[in-house]
Amino acid sequence: MRVLIVDDEPPARRKIFDLLSSESDVEIVGEAADGAEAVDLIRRVSPDLVFLDIQMPRLDGFEVIAEAGVEAMPLTVFVTAYDEHALRAFEVHAFDYLLKPFAASRLRQVLDRARRMLAKGVENGLAVRLTRLIDDLNSEAKYARRILVQKSEEREALIAVEAIDRIQAERNYVRFFTRDGEFLRRGALGVVEERLDPSRFLRINRSEIVRLDAIKELQPWFHGDYRVIMKDGTTRTWSRRFRRRAKDLF
Repeated sequence: MRVLIVDDEPPARRKIFDLLSSESDVEIVGEAADGAEAVDLIRRVSPDLVFLDIQMPRLDGFEVIAEAGVEAMPLTVFVTAYDEHALRAFEVHAFDYLLKPFAASRLRQVLDRARRMLAKGVENGLAVRLTRLIDDLNSEAKYARRILVQKSEEREALIAVEAIDRIQAERNYVRFFTRDGEFLRRGALGVVEERLDPSRFLRINRSEIVRLDAIKELQPWFHGDYRVIMKDGTTRTWSRRFRRRAKDLF
């Protein structure tokens, strides 16, 4: 069983690491100290099981799931401080958890259950259960607060959604225009759109999304299109087709 440990507290990571190291069938394939590192490792090493802390800097545990994608997530054990609502949700949706501070016996109990679940192939329905869990815990979880982007070929960064003025599709990438510059992310514009709050962001044409508060004014144009004058001085086109899609928003 290949295991990933994700926790921003070194003592907590070390405790899990030491306890797992004594298990003959466990291979620890990585450790992450924050959510962004966790996403990268989940994508690169494809663990069978992840111990995932919920409260972390950069990306919290639920944002890690959203960023990595529920389909890519391994069997997950949540590590958390006391939260009665969260613990009930984990039990309802058949997810195990470690409640800090936890005893060695509790971790072994969780590990034994993970072994049984993996042996039975229970992870096949994991994506659906993760989606339902997040919806249960927080109805706003589907909307991102931060988005992971490329800062350079070897570095990534997190940008707050309120810092984004405009988003533009560019072949296999999406470009984010922010007050701090431009950033790229591999993927489709539609996928990004699904993670943005529609009360704050507007798809204005096939290749662009704008933040509503970044719009300076709108001007009627030809054939039902509108010109969108942004506060940064640029002018975009709000197509007639996408205006019809947004008619109930205003």
